[in-house]
Amino acid sequence: MPKIELTAEDEAQVEEFAGNLFMASLAAMELANVELGVRLGLYEALAGAGPTTAGELAAAAGIAERYAREWLEQQAVAGVVEVDDVAKGPDDRRFTLPDAHAHVLIDDDSEACMKPCAAVVPWAGKALDIMVEEFRRGTGAAFGLFDLHDLQAAFTRPVFVNHLVQTWLPALPDVQAKLESGARVRIAEVGCGEGVAGITIATAYPEVQIDGYDLDAASIAVARDAATAAGLSDRVRFEVRDAADPLDGGEYDLVMAIEMLHDVPDPVGILRTMKQLAGSDGAVLVVDERTEDAFTVPANEMERFLHSFSTLHCLAVSMQDGGVGTGTVIRGDVLRGYAEDAGFSSVATLDVEHPQFRLYRLS
Repeated sequence: MPKIELTAEDEAQVEEFAGNLFMASLAAMELANVELGVRLGLYEALAGAGPTTAGELAAAAGIAERYAREWLEQQAVAGVVEVDDVAKGPDDRRFTLPDAHAHVLIDDDSEACMKPCAAVVPWAGKALDIMVEEFRRGTGAAFGLFDLHDLQAAFTRPVFVNHLVQTWLPALPDVQAKLESGARVRIAEVGCGEGVAGITIATAYPEVQIDGYDLDAASIAVARDAATAAGLSDRVRFEVRDAADPLDGGEYDLVMAIEMLHDVPDPVGILRTMKQLAGSDGAVLVVDERTEDAFTVPANEMERFLHSFSTLHCLAVSMQDGGVGTGTVIRGDVLRGYAEDAGFSSVATLDVEHPQFRLYRLS
């Protein structure tokens, strides 16, 4: 390794950069402890319980008391829980999970829910093992290798629950009018994942029929179980299918693809299929990442988040089978180029505000 000679200015940058990396490692370890609490049900045991000792948490959650004490102390120094009196003996201290923090850690439907962020920590280890080899090979990696479907569904669930019916569908006035009329409405979702979007729509509108397609068998299995549990399996159907291949049963009122186009090797093929499924009168909706219009440094937090996911997952998935290699950071001009190649004449950005997603109507 070459000897690096540092100037006085370099020394200041060394201190700042090293400090930044230390804080990043601290954040990762604190998130890992949050994930530990999630997996063991410790936050549910603390929520609403009032001031709790380590022994009481251990008894309520079925864990060893010594580990309960260590975890509670870690959560206290991290600012997750509050402690009544640090001067008390370790067995007598009482810890409280504030209601606001419980909301963030427990309510899966809340947009403030950060459980998926904690789950990124163990997932990243698996992704690293895959991507070290993929960086050398450069041939792409299958979505299923990453075991990401549950995590992805957890990230998007609050968005669907709080926006899909409330603001996204109303941004398509012709589709919304059909939904409100009580008429039978057919909707196809390509890349449906675990089916949360389709089930959300079908729950809100009793006359809607949903057909969801995804190449990932594990996601489809979860989606089918969820539809059955919701009592919707007669109107909501999910099928393992590559949506880049032509699909039968066109003339849908709405064909949508949500946060998936950047992942696929053949986005133009996907869009051609969507165009065919929509027929002459159906609407085509693509929802994908709200990126900056161009590569920008320094970047905002969301842009950094998207770039980080791209190197660990999305780029590799989109490079399979000689794919185009879009990656997570799909900019508007790239999407418009895919749409034009698929035969669409216009792409309108809908007037819907969301910090992560941008909505496009293709015509």
